[in-house]
Amino acid sequence: MSMTASVIALVIVVTIYSIWKRSSQISTKRAVAYLKDGALVIDVRCSPEFSAGHLPNAINLPLEEIEVALPRCVKDKNQVLLLHCQSGMRSGVAKTKLAGLGYANVFNLGSYGRAARIVSAS
Repeated sequence: MSMTASVIALVIVVTIYSIWKRSSQISTKRAVAYLKDGALVIDVRCSPEFSAGHLPNAINLPLEEIEVALPRCVKDKNQVLLLHCQSGMRSGVAKTKLAGLGYANVFNLGSYGRAARIVSAS
């Protein structure tokens, strides 16, 4: 494979990954509306990450504990939950786990940076 073909292939892979990642996250407009209506922001990073800095009013429920901890904190399975982590990967996994527990309104905000921009816009 030539160098040009390798670069083109890499660009295609990165583009597809970026589109896939964005499609698994809630839109900014919708997230802001949910925040204004009382959505909970759940930070699924580990405790040391959370302690190093977190969003105002965010609840820290690390991914490894979320299946046990969230049902203790949130009894209403229709409560809107907006999840985030450092990159958006763990919050995507958490979203799947919580949907499996019957939580109907769970959304992935994505990365900490994206979540911070959305929260500050609400």
